[in-house]
Amino acid sequence: MPELPEVETIRGQLAPLVESRTLRRMEILDARWSRPLTPEQLSSALEGRRVEHLGRRGKYLLWSFEDDVHLAQHLRMTGAVLFEPAGARSGVDPPHTRVRLELGPPHRGHPEVGRAGRQTTARSETTGGAGADGAVRLAIVDPRRFGTGELLLGSQALEAFFAARLGVEPLDEGFTGEHLHRLARGRRAPVKAFLLDQRRVAGVGNIYADEALFRAGVHPLRPAGRLSRAQWATLADSVIAALQAGIDARGATIDDFRDIDGVSGSFQHEFLVHRREGEPCPRCGREIVKMVVGGRGTYVCETCQPRPRARRR
Repeated sequence: MPELPEVETIRGQLAPLVESRTLRRMEILDARWSRPLTPEQLSSALEGRRVEHLGRRGKYLLWSFEDDVHLAQHLRMTGAVLFEPAGARSGVDPPHTRVRLELGPPHRGHPEVGRAGRQTTARSETTGGAGADGAVRLAIVDPRRFGTGELLLGSQALEAFFAARLGVEPLDEGFTGEHLHRLARGRRAPVKAFLLDQRRVAGVGNIYADEALFRAGVHPLRPAGRLSRAQWATLADSVIAALQAGIDARGATIDDFRDIDGVSGSFQHEFLVHRREGEPCPRCGREIVKMVVGGRGTYVCETCQPRPRARRR
């Protein structure tokens, strides 16, 4: 599943391409993507509106349109957004296309598309990222068909939606060891399960939880409520460091993740412990082991991350 760094990679590439453009056409080919609305209801609510901002909340892409209209897009397990996919103008979709989007030329005063941090490709260097007609075409693809797009009307609906689903953003100022220590007080669940709970910490998934716990020297089975303030401070810094490393590497591709140009991320080549069962620990040289924590495959060095002792009754 794309986690925070993968979604942030997509957001960073897409934002300069779509902001200040009007959504001219939205074709939803899979009715499950727009539930509970029909494809026609969702398309009609968004077509003709200008994209004011493309943001991110946790693992969601947040499209904010004019008139305080928003689309919360979740990629789930295998979703991706492809820019100008091969055959876009000939009507040939890439495999597993669920939604087609076409956005018109940018409004006046918008910085030239392609200068806001997106790496240009051979097909976009001469057109500023758009087709000869000035349009940008995107395809939302999803082999397993779990991705969703939810319409949110107004700021109150937007905030209520995320307040019910997401906790603190790891890249925001409020993400501190003290905040996490308060949240975890009295909780017996393993600290890895705590990090994966999106209502506590937004955007962290299996990869980055493993990497952060190793960096912090914390065993994933340690009860969240038994970490000290100092341990939480170290773990908070480690979460941020692991996520930033993932962003810098443009995400991790284990199975399906691709950026908007269809290019794989490279963070999988930098894993310290994740998916490295049987290999030597990069710190101590002991063998990395795999276990199951909270139903998720988990990788750990039990020398650098000592297993918690059972408390005497």
